[in-house]
Formats: sequence, structure tokens, C-alpha cells
Amino acid sequence: MKFLLTTSPNTDAPPAPPSPEFMQEMGRFVEEQTKAGVLLATGGLLPVSKGGARVRSSGGKFSVVDGPYAESKELIAGFAMIEVPTREAAIEASRKFFKIAGDGEGEIRQIMG
Repeated sequence: MKFLLTTSPNTDAPPAPPSPEFMQEMGRFVEEQTKAGVLLATGGLLPVSKGGARVRSSGGKFSVVDGPYAESKELIAGFAMIEVPTREAAIEASRKFFKIAGDGEGEIRQIMG
């Protein structure tokens, strides 16, 4: 089963640069999960103000809205695509990530197919 794990900013403040220790620990985690065949892809997302947009299709009309948005806490800051046998394994992968990353929020969504 494939899952998309997303993370959201913990605050409206810009994130502080990660420490070398954090980068080393996260690097080990990513390498371990990739070698195990669990981690398929990861990425951090730039703020909407750096070239993003919100799009909508309704009644045959397509619209584009540039940010920033009032509800910035709902924006996605990063993602990981994983392949694990169960939803519980996806939750455990998320738990391991936040153990390293610290406080934050995320969402786990199973990918169809």
C-alpha cells in the first residue's frame, strides 16, 4: 500500500535553519527507510509566495488565486511517499519522522490503486 505523508508548518513564523545534528539524524533516517524500500520520494515545498498558486475548477470555469492565504496553517510544507503493508505501518513511519523532526502536524493519505 502506498501512502502520502504530509507535514504542515507548526507556526506562522519562518522555520529556523536546521542544525547539522538534525540534518545528520534525518539523513540517516531517510537512507535507512530508502534502503528498506519504504521511502519512495520526499520533498520540501517552497512557500506559495515563491511561485505557487491555488487553483479551482467549478462549473466549467478555471480560476487561479495567488497567495498568501489567510489559513497558512493548512498549507503543506513537505511530503513523503512511502510503501508499507498497512495503515498502521504508515502511522509508525510518521511517528519515527516526528521523533526526529519535533513538533508539527501531518496527514496520512492512502494512494488509490
